[in-house]
Amino acid sequence: MKKQAESLMETVKNLIVNSIKGGGSVFNAVVDAVSGAATNVIHDTGKMGVSLIEALSDVMESAIEGVEEAGGDLGEAAKGVVLGILRAGKEAGAGTVDVLGSIAGMFIKKTAHTAGDLGTAAKGLVAGAIEGAKELGLSVEDAASKTATGAVKAAYEISAAAGDKVLDAVTGTLSGVKVILKEPFKTGKKK
Repeated sequence: MKKQAESLMETVKNLIVNSIKGGGSVFNAVVDAVSGAATNVIHDTGKMGVSLIEALSDVMESAIEGVEEAGGDLGEAAKGVVLGILRAGKEAGAGTVDVLGSIAGMFIKKTAHTAGDLGTAAKGLVAGAIEGAKELGLSVEDAASKTATGAVKAAYEISAAAGDKVLDAVTGTLSGVKVILKEPFKTGKKK
């Protein structure tokens, strides 16, 4: 099973790197690679949920590494990861909005691990959730809220500075949607 996961990770990374270096868009490369990988993982795990998020952790890391290796835009990668996972969930007939916060949190932690820009990643995650929700007929506000809240919570688990950066990035209106965060999360900001 570990060998299969490593193979999947390498495949995702290579698809993204080759597409971007070949002149393709970061967003489309990530959506295609992640959607395909997520569809396989959903079929293997049988549903959306904690086991899926854990399985997709390596896929997300591979996507981030592939985009960074190819010199792509991390915000577009984040957007593509969320949209790819939402599309895969729809294809597999699994619920998806409830896992957006966990997916966003995992992506933020993987981004911090690779020293990527957390604010850019957070904005991309929310934009992907909004686009995916519109495409799939889901609540756009709920998708944006759960994604932003998950990203902020994860960032504050890293550090107060990381949390403040992500909070600033997702506060307000993104992609035409007012983002409403659901507390509690510990902030570093003084009230």
